Amino acid sequence: MTDKTTDMAQREKELKELEAEVLQCRKCALAETRNQLVFGEGDPHAEILFIGEGPGYYEDQQGHPFVGKSGQLLDRILEVCGFSRQQHIFIGNIVKCRPPDNRAPTPEERAACLPWLYKQIDLIDPKIIILLGATALNGLIDPKLRITKIRGQWIAWQGRLVMPTYHPAALLRNPGMKKDAWEDFQQVVAKFREIVDPDHHSDFC
Repeated sequence: MTDKTTDMAQREKELKELEAEVLQCRKCALAETRNQLVFGEGDPHAEILFIGEGPGYYEDQQGHPFVGKSGQLLDRILEVCGFSRQQHIFIGNIVKCRPPDNRAPTPEERAACLPWLYKQIDLIDPKIIILLGATALNGLIDPKLRITKIRGQWIAWQGRLVMPTYHPAALLRNPGMKKDAWEDFQQVVAKFREIVDPDHHSDFC
C-alpha cells in the first residue's frame, strides 16, 4: 500500500469518526427540534467542497444535503459542470441541523457548528470551496460581506480558493440570477481544469 493510499484511507476513517461524533452534538438549541442531523456527503477526497446554509424540510427528514427542489437544481448544475456527488465534490452546510421554519441560522448557532465544518475541511482538504448563498459567505468568511457584491470573485482563504455564488433556492425564486450563477460555475470549471485536471469535460465548453 502506497503512502498516498494509506493517507486516503486514514482520512476516510477520520471522517467517519467525525460523523459519529457530530451525530451526538447538542451544542445548540437546533438539536432539540431536528429530526435528523445532516453531516454532509460526497467524495471524501473531493477537490471541491460545496457549503450551503443548513438543512431544509426534506434534508431534515432524510438526513442528506440538498435533496429538495434546490438539490435537484444543484444536481443539474453539477451535471453540466461535469461533476457529481459521487466524484469530485463533497456537500455540507454552515449548520448541520434544520433551523425551525427554514429561517437563517443565528450567529450563535453558526458559531456552535462551525468547528465541525472546520474539521471537515481539514480532513477532506479541498482545493476549491463553493459558498452557496449569503449565510455560507457570512458564516465562513465575513459577516459583513454581501453575496450580491462579492459573488463571482475568487477569495483566498486559508490556502484555498473560495467562490461565493447564489444559493440554488435563490435561483428558483429569481430565475434572473441564473445567468450570473452560470458565469460563476464556468469560472469554477476553468479553475478546476487549471489546478486539478486539465482534461476535465463539462458541457460548458
